[in-house]
Amino acid sequence: MFSTLVAVALSSSLFLTVNSQGIVCNVTSPCPESTPCCSEYGYCGTGNFCLGGCNPLYSNSLDSCLPNPLCEDATHTFADNSRILTNASYFDGNASEYDWVVDKGSIINTNSSGGELGLILTETNGGTRLSSTRYVHYGTISAQLKTGRWPGVVTAFITMSNIKDEIDWEFPGANTTTGQTNYYWQGVIPNATHGQTETGVSDTFANYHNYTIDWQPDALTFSIDGNVVRTIKQADAVDPTTGINEYPNTPSRIQLSLWPAGINSSAPGTVEWSGGMIDWQDPDYVSAGHFYALVQSVSVKCADPQSPGANITSYVYGSNQTTDTPAIAFSNQTTVNGAGHLCEIARFGVLGGTAVSWLVPALLGLAVALV
Repeated sequence: MFSTLVAVALSSSLFLTVNSQGIVCNVTSPCPESTPCCSEYGYCGTGNFCLGGCNPLYSNSLDSCLPNPLCEDATHTFADNSRILTNASYFDGNASEYDWVVDKGSIINTNSSGGELGLILTETNGGTRLSSTRYVHYGTISAQLKTGRWPGVVTAFITMSNIKDEIDWEFPGANTTTGQTNYYWQGVIPNATHGQTETGVSDTFANYHNYTIDWQPDALTFSIDGNVVRTIKQADAVDPTTGINEYPNTPSRIQLSLWPAGINSSAPGTVEWSGGMIDWQDPDYVSAGHFYALVQSVSVKCADPQSPGANITSYVYGSNQTTDTPAIAFSNQTTVNGAGHLCEIARFGVLGGTAVSWLVPALLGLAVALV
């Protein structure tokens, strides 16, 4: 229900320090040309500000952010952490090198039963969040995980787009027999919540369960161990007050997190929802020195509305197809920061099935260098 607060809860201390002198960006104040990229934390900058989470609608222009790496079918297991970059600030956009980045916090690997990824939460680290390096633009995503079991500690498996389209599985630790499903459109908090509690789950801390988000253009389905527990039709996602269809529809990263909702800086409603304040004297915490959640695997089956061509590497944003929905396009432009724009963009409209293509002055830098 409150996973839109996770980015702030997990990383405010790090990113507010880094960006204490930065320019704030939002819907009314886009970034200037000198620092063109609006990071997911709402600050303008360059470099890694232009990578994962960069909001094109609040940046200087729609193409200020680097293109988003294309979805690929995969099953991610965690025999070791070699495919995880443990400091996201060092990520350069090369999704072939790493599958995941740690945005904040610490991870461990149990190296038992083929290996398990552990997300760690301590009183000082503020929790842990991983983000996939590749994006999904519709598809079926499943995570096999064990949640936390402590009041105030929330385990989350979600998808999040650069403009805050969001699909959630969340598990407040005070109750290990339920899971909560939710979705948001462009970060809008609706008057009537889209959240729903799914009951009858056997102990989510003691047992691995396979939680699935099946996100298709016409319907969103949530499942547990292959059993459908909820379906939302795209046609039914219209807000009756505004008339806007609030169905998630933009390329999204997969995120796994363990975050502290039950702390003094959280809103009272967040604390209540999460099960109360965190007990830092809990015997589990005292014994292990941390709270934790475990992930055994994450699988991705892409379902792009149109099949990408052989040379397609990324997604890019175009001008609005409708008043409220940006057009999403394929591109063969690099996703790697600092690599330049030395390739022609071939963009093909994904939403609505309309094909468009155009050239950008991608070879300009090369031409100047050769003069």
